[in-house]
Amino acid sequence: MARGQARTIVFFPEGAFGPTNNCVGIGDVLRRRGHRVVFVVEESFAGTLEAKGFEERRMRLAPAPEQPEAPGQFWKDFIRDTAPAFRGSTLEQITTFLVPTWQALADGARHVDERLVEIFDELAPDVIVEDNVVAFPAILACGRPWVRIVSCNPLELRDPELPPTFSGLATGDRAGWAEFEAEYRLRMSDLQRSFSEFCVQRGAPPLEGIEMIHQSRWLNLYLYPDELDYPRSVPLGPRWRNLQTCVRATDEPWAPPEPDGRRLVYLSLGSLGSADVELMRELVSELAETPHRYVVSRGPRHDEYELADNMLGAEFLPQTSLLEHVDAVITHGGNNTVTECMWFGRPMVVLPIFWDQHDNAQRVQETGFGVRLPTYSLRPRQLADAVDRVLADASLRGRCERASRRLRTRPGTVAAADAIERVAAGG
Repeated sequence: MARGQARTIVFFPEGAFGPTNNCVGIGDVLRRRGHRVVFVVEESFAGTLEAKGFEERRMRLAPAPEQPEAPGQFWKDFIRDTAPAFRGSTLEQITTFLVPTWQALADGARHVDERLVEIFDELAPDVIVEDNVVAFPAILACGRPWVRIVSCNPLELRDPELPPTFSGLATGDRAGWAEFEAEYRLRMSDLQRSFSEFCVQRGAPPLEGIEMIHQSRWLNLYLYPDELDYPRSVPLGPRWRNLQTCVRATDEPWAPPEPDGRRLVYLSLGSLGSADVELMRELVSELAETPHRYVVSRGPRHDEYELADNMLGAEFLPQTSLLEHVDAVITHGGNNTVTECMWFGRPMVVLPIFWDQHDNAQRVQETGFGVRLPTYSLRPRQLADAVDRVLADASLRGRCERASRRLRTRPGTVAAADAIERVAAGG
């Protein structure tokens, strides 16, 4: 497409910071090229995308509450209410967390479909870019080109020779695979069948197998560095493309503290994981006794716990501006943070909590880019020892730096913008 030929490009990310930030990075490239970029956002995000220079169209995934909401409040409340499930195994979480989460997602898609029809009719976009894990029939029924982004671990794209999605099981050991997959299919089958019928009723094709979302016949994007990616037995096909990473350039600058000879470690469990105040208190207490300094992303309940003397932090931090200044990262294993750590060449200690975080934690450990720990059954000093280990491991640091150099040769935001432009132009 000739640059300067403006198109209308609509982004529809899931109502959480991870997918939204991915789309912001890509949307920023497209906006700078002269395109009209519009975000479809939950009302709780109202104004947050406008502040970054984008148009917004607002919708709800559930009836309006009586009190005003913070951005992504629906999912913060949901995670808070289901948090006891995180202390169970991934097999137990099928019943206690995964199925209720899928049900909430499906209910949201049902609730919002009429509103999405109105938005797409009004905007008449040249292309719709969706970063969600469930289908929204209005996207397919409108007949316009659309692009799917998978911003979760790529085990979401099933393969018979890879571990089941959400299991956190090892790639090289099939122990537990069959049990997890059978239990998942048993618990999900009725919900998936009902949701597929809803899609058909609303003008979209049925969903295949146990899937909750369609593939686009135009373009599908996922982001996972080759260093972490899985050896697939079934190729994804010509309409799939791996962006490797998708690191936005829209975060405000961040100035590190003055050097004092101590190593600087970043602690972030994401906007949802950090809402577990009891867990955050335990981590702060453990890390307070180490000889390092910490930058803590404190999360939405930041006023309910105190940091130690060797820590600084804030409710939210500009992560992509901060990562270049730290020596290692303690993370929940969210896909954004994992891929951003790879981009910046930072070793990881991963404390998975839910969803694909278990898969990311396992993959980081088995590919040698960090350490996976049992988040809710840590032994005394286990976290502190892991931090010491990744900071002292020169071989690990070298692997991370080599991966970073390779990834920075082709930013995923630019690759995605190029591909989306081609779809918008009829490619």
